[in-house]
Amino acid sequence: MKTVKNQIFDAERALYNSKGLRLEHCSFDGPADGESALKESSDIQVDGCFFNLRYPFWHDTNLTVDNSELTELCRAALWYSQKIEINNTKLHGIKALRECRDVMLSDCDIISPEFGWSVTDAVINNCRAESEYFMLRSEKLKFNGLDFKGKYSFQYVRYAELDNCILDTKDAFWHTENVTVRNSIVKGEYLGWYSNRLRFENCRIIGTQPLCYCNNLELINCEMTDTDLAFEKSHVNAVITTPVVSIKNPYSGRIVVPSVGEQIFDDRSACGEIIIKTND
Repeated sequence: MKTVKNQIFDAERALYNSKGLRLEHCSFDGPADGESALKESSDIQVDGCFFNLRYPFWHDTNLTVDNSELTELCRAALWYSQKIEINNTKLHGIKALRECRDVMLSDCDIISPEFGWSVTDAVINNCRAESEYFMLRSEKLKFNGLDFKGKYSFQYVRYAELDNCILDTKDAFWHTENVTVRNSIVKGEYLGWYSNRLRFENCRIIGTQPLCYCNNLELINCEMTDTDLAFEKSHVNAVITTPVVSIKNPYSGRIVVPSVGEQIFDDRSACGEIIIKTND
């Protein structure tokens, strides 16, 4: 593997189709304003580098990025690539990750609208993220320790697991399928609408009108705070450990809860059972 240190690259496709290259403390910036620096490259290691130009990692294979910075001007940084590992790196450009597979991110700072679209087989550990439409239409995902803030996250996601996460997000998990969230805090309006096989275990759910129009919805030992008009037209089985403000027209299943401020049944098709069960 060839090692390049302390160099500046600003030309168009500066390192196009490179193979077996290690870059240390290099900068991709400058007046030539060139794009696609490492397009169609393979077996690339990047450590301590600065990326301020567009589209650096397209159609790459076997890419490792450590301790680096991709700025706001480094838009659409990783597309159509596979076997990617990124550690302790700032991903601050819009659309930073798309149409990629076999991805691992650890300890990264992500500020990137439209991050992670159509990604397959991703593991994301101990990352902080701000985004809109985060991970749209992605599948086979595992998150641990994600601290997320944004809107419209995890829409149309399939086969995902989230553990020990903090999610402050409006309209999360819409149209998802086979998603499990464990030991997490989920705050935001209109959680999980139109989902199928969405499951929450030992979670705290905060916000108005959660979990409506769901199929095969399951909650196990979850807290619900400031949740009104919950479960409308959902097929649900839930064990909730805190009072709920109001529950409206659950279509089927059982909801076990210590108390409900208001039970609303004004739809004749709503046959879900609400069971008040206290610890007394």
